[in-house]
Amino acid sequence: MKNLVIVESPAKWKTIEKYLGKDFIVKASFGHIRDLPKKELWIDIDNKFTPTYEISEEKKKVVNELKKLVKEAETVWIATDEDREWEAIGWHLCKALWLDENTVNRIVFHEITKSAIDEAIKNPRKLDINMVNAQQCRRLLDRLVWFKTSPVLWKKIQKWLSAWRVQSVAVKLIIEREREINAFNPEESWKVKVSLTGNWITFIAEFAKISWKGKKIKSAEEVQKFIATLWVNLESLEQKKDKKWNAFYEIPFSDDFKLIDADKKDTVRLPWAPFTTSTLQQEASRKLGFWVSQTMTVAQMLYQNWHITYMRTDSVNLSDLAIANSKKYIDETFGKEYSLPNWRKFKTKQANAQEAHEAIRPAYIDKTPDMMDLEGNELRLYKLIWERTVASQMQEAQIETTTYNFSPIGKEDQEWISKWEVIKFPGFMKLYTEWNDDELDEEEGMNLPLLNKWDIVKSNVLNVNQNFSRPPSRYTEAMLVKKLESEWIGRPSTYAPTITTIIDRWYVEKIEKKLAPRNPNDLKWIPYTVNDFLDKYFPEMMDYKFTAKIEEEFDEVSAWKIDWIQMLEKFYTNFKIYLDKTMTEAEKVVEEVGRDCPDCEGWRLIYKYSKTWKFIGCSNFPKCKYLENVAGEANPDNDKMAELKEKYEWKECEAGWTIVVKIWRFWPFLASSLYPEVKWIGKIPNEKNIELEGKFWWKTCEKCGTWIMHVKSSRRWPFLACSNYPECKNAQNLPKDSSESQE
Repeated sequence: MKNLVIVESPAKWKTIEKYLGKDFIVKASFGHIRDLPKKELWIDIDNKFTPTYEISEEKKKVVNELKKLVKEAETVWIATDEDREWEAIGWHLCKALWLDENTVNRIVFHEITKSAIDEAIKNPRKLDINMVNAQQCRRLLDRLVWFKTSPVLWKKIQKWLSAWRVQSVAVKLIIEREREINAFNPEESWKVKVSLTGNWITFIAEFAKISWKGKKIKSAEEVQKFIATLWVNLESLEQKKDKKWNAFYEIPFSDDFKLIDADKKDTVRLPWAPFTTSTLQQEASRKLGFWVSQTMTVAQMLYQNWHITYMRTDSVNLSDLAIANSKKYIDETFGKEYSLPNWRKFKTKQANAQEAHEAIRPAYIDKTPDMMDLEGNELRLYKLIWERTVASQMQEAQIETTTYNFSPIGKEDQEWISKWEVIKFPGFMKLYTEWNDDELDEEEGMNLPLLNKWDIVKSNVLNVNQNFSRPPSRYTEAMLVKKLESEWIGRPSTYAPTITTIIDRWYVEKIEKKLAPRNPNDLKWIPYTVNDFLDKYFPEMMDYKFTAKIEEEFDEVSAWKIDWIQMLEKFYTNFKIYLDKTMTEAEKVVEEVGRDCPDCEGWRLIYKYSKTWKFIGCSNFPKCKYLENVAGEANPDNDKMAELKEKYEWKECEAGWTIVVKIWRFWPFLASSLYPEVKWIGKIPNEKNIELEGKFWWKTCEKCGTWIMHVKSSRRWPFLACSNYPECKNAQNLPKDSSESQE
């Protein structure tokens, strides 16, 4: 064997091997192969923060197979993806396989195409040890925060709590937004609109000014005073309520309005830049309803199957070939009036972006979405990426904005405004428009007539509506990603795992697709208490600017401007001061019930928390084990466990022993009665999925025509997938009559 190429993902190797030819064998490391052991720190702080890495148990077989292939190969190529994480994985491969990291051939490509792979083979480089050190620095720093801060929380608040450098700051953002919402004091206002007709077109104008000064109507009394100036009979007013219980009036109103000013302006709207990781996550959340982690999973599949370029990037660059192919498609499909005379180049606004990379784009622009052999979410995401890429090279849209200012006859001091936009030339909007997070308040479908100054129009109906200002919205995943990026907290590759972690650790939950501090059985106390405790005793770690500064220092380590050991020493010296001070000065945080313990004289009852349950216990625990339920609340832990024990225990397990129900962290699981000596474990069956399986299992896969569709679970809801996955990638939503099983 002449050449061994090691990639990180098994989905890539067949394609890459086909492109490289018979002299190459391509194998996968299946992601990370070495890491810090899980149960202890394994960082020698006194010896320049020297880490101890180990090959994970599930990767030993992979490493042994790779070692055999390395011995047989004349040349070894490390072809993991190009960012810090994967550069470090390449370095760990060298250490585990006894390769010289100073001489091994390192190749990268941002798209899985023959031209890109051939170009990479022609231009190998060496492992970038500075990128490796930046990744090590991040890994060790985050490990120090997690391992050193979490025990403080266990002692001062409650066991099993955790703190992280980036994730805790993300939770802080969500809690601060929740407090803004709770403290919000709505302000009342009223909008007065009139329906006008001119040149046989009916449209809306809104009251705005008196004597050329903006006028806001803030109460029902002010409404009546204002309406009286229009000679409306107040005794005939009938107040009604809308669906939100806001008051409104609908008053027949016939009067003449005079157009006192008309203004038309032509503006242009530029297309958006091609996708970066964060903008893809945001737009897929808005348009497709994807979770951030779901977006990255689907994008990973598209990349591994050579449909798009690398999906972890903060660059908005496009290659000359991609721009040229986009221009060709635009000319042939829309006409030259939609094409640019010169290529449009974008520049990222993100600090320290890796401009050598490309934006996320289709590997082949000429492969339109309707030509792709894709289905479901992969097709939807590919279409989004393809349209955004091509639209970025189209002409800008030309918009005409018309503003009319009216006054009622006899009330020239009043000013009523009607405003509307007309798209004169759609440009890129013919293919793609972006959504934003704000709700639009527009008169949908309205059109303005062609009028000249001093023209008279007739009024029809006066609409007066009560409104209340709304509190800031909770963060959606897209909004949180945007906020993290604007504060320079984390990097594109960290947003998805950050959100997943704070949800999985029960600090945050989703309520109607928005993120809020978690609150099962009043466990909201926990995220608030942990956040405030960290804010008080670790203010530097919880400061947004400090977190962003740390990210900048990681970038400087990558650029060889900062020594990573010195950076860790500086961080840990300050961090340890906070640790020591907190352990000695901070009092244990308790929530008192307000009663003495009936079993212990002189001790108070306090609220305690399990993973999912709030209960009352003695502050003298563990000497006193007094417990009681909070009034009106049952213990869901006990109820759930009793139900599971009754259903599954004492049945035979696959290891030949009987089943017992155990709990680990948050989740119950099935285990052998001799566990841990007999290490058989099993998941608690999903009863809803079993029910759905019985309903839909018989359906033959229409894509391969051979295998059967089975019910599988995503993080959000069950779906149907071919039992021959991943060879057959047919997946589809359940029929509508089973929708009650979904969120």
